[in-house]
Amino acid sequence: MRIGELSHLTDVSVRSLRHYEKQGLITSIRLPNGYRDYSPLAEDTVATIKLYLNLGLTTEQISSFLTCVLKNKEAFCAEIMPVYEQKLAEIERQLAQLTQIKANLVDRITSIQQGDQANKNEEDLDDH
Repeated sequence: MRIGELSHLTDVSVRSLRHYEKQGLITSIRLPNGYRDYSPLAEDTVATIKLYLNLGLTTEQISSFLTCVLKNKEAFCAEIMPVYEQKLAEIERQLAQLTQIKANLVDRITSIQQGDQANKNEEDLDDH
C-alpha cells in the first residue's frame, strides 16, 4: 500500500509516517516510480506506535522494544519495563514540579488579593 493509503487507514499524517520510517519503526520498499510501498502489516505497526506515543513515549524509546512487542506479548519483552519505569519516574518529577508551581501561584494570588483588600480598606478609611 502507498503512504497516502496508510495515512488514511491509520489517521497518521504522511509526515509522521515518513518520520517513523526514518526512525526505523516502519519500513517500505521503493517502487520503480520512487513511491513507497508498505506491507499490510504496517497498519498494525502504526497502531502499536500510536499506542506507545499516547503513553508519552518517544519514537526513540519505542524503537528500543517495538520489534519485540510486535512478535511477542509485552510481558515477554524485557526491554519494555525499564522504559516504562523511566517514563513513570519522569512523570512523577513533572507532577511534583507542577504541584510546586501551583502552590507558588496560589500564594501569589492570595498575596495580591490580600494586598488589594488592604488597599480598599485604607481607601474606605480615608473617605470617612
